[in-house]
Amino acid sequence: MLSFTIRRLLQAIPILLGVSILVFLMVQMIPGNALDLMLPSDAPKDLIEKMKAEYGFDKPLWQQYLRWLWMLLHGDLGVSIFDSTPVAATLFDALGNTFVLAIPAAVLGFGLGIFFGVTAALNNGKAADKALSMVSITGVSLPHYWFAIVLVVIFSVELNWLPAQGMQFDTLPGTVEGLKSMVLPVITLSLIPMGVVSRVVRAAVLEVMSQEFVNTLNAKGLWSRSVLGHILKNAAPATLAVMGLQFGYLLGGSILVETVFNWPGSGNLLNLAIFRRDIPVMQGTILVLAAFFVLLNLVVDVAQALIDPRIRR
Repeated sequence: MLSFTIRRLLQAIPILLGVSILVFLMVQMIPGNALDLMLPSDAPKDLIEKMKAEYGFDKPLWQQYLRWLWMLLHGDLGVSIFDSTPVAATLFDALGNTFVLAIPAAVLGFGLGIFFGVTAALNNGKAADKALSMVSITGVSLPHYWFAIVLVVIFSVELNWLPAQGMQFDTLPGTVEGLKSMVLPVITLSLIPMGVVSRVVRAAVLEVMSQEFVNTLNAKGLWSRSVLGHILKNAAPATLAVMGLQFGYLLGGSILVETVFNWPGSGNLLNLAIFRRDIPVMQGTILVLAAFFVLLNLVVDVAQALIDPRIRR
């Protein structure tokens, strides 16, 4: 198990390097930059050249990338062009706010998804299966931002039960108002993971239930919690894989939800950086979120290997 984990860690290094190259090139392809917004259209040429030299925009792309990579290896994500604040401090504050939403959304979405998927599989073809499958498909199909707006209209505008926007606490919710400000964004974010996990769990459980050992137990009239436990254990690797990806999407794909609810998380930060053409903030945010995806896949691979020893080979 230790050799498998070390091997996967070593494989993650070139992946992270490739991710950094892609992130750098993709950000560079975005038209315009922050200097176009910061400087007036009639700014003197010598001032423009001075600003470009200060931020390294006058260098060839390969030199800009090597300089950025060297800074990354020293834990430096650069400085925001727009307000001159360190990107790392701003980004990790925003990531903390995103985790405040992503963790309860994952618990809610994954919990409901597993329950709906197992229940649907055990009632395959029955009314419960069709009803839960409809709920799962609806969760996957509804656009995040549209559902968020609908929730705001119903529970904030019409009923006035919950706040429409903002984070009503500093770091962690310690009051009723703080918890109430989390309800709508958490429900919105949990919708897609619930639908995806439910569909995957249903398919995985049905596949395991069709295998010979389950059919043999059924033929002998044996059905107990232990049999169900074996079924769930065999279905766990596929479920873990999709759960890892969905948690990554909760961190990186929440940009529209955080914008609708004016939540100061990484998605909102990235949206603002794109609007401002703030290249260091864009590069740092995208790279860190992409690195989370790689690390989540690593954790999922190790967890799958613990459940199913065949994966270690």
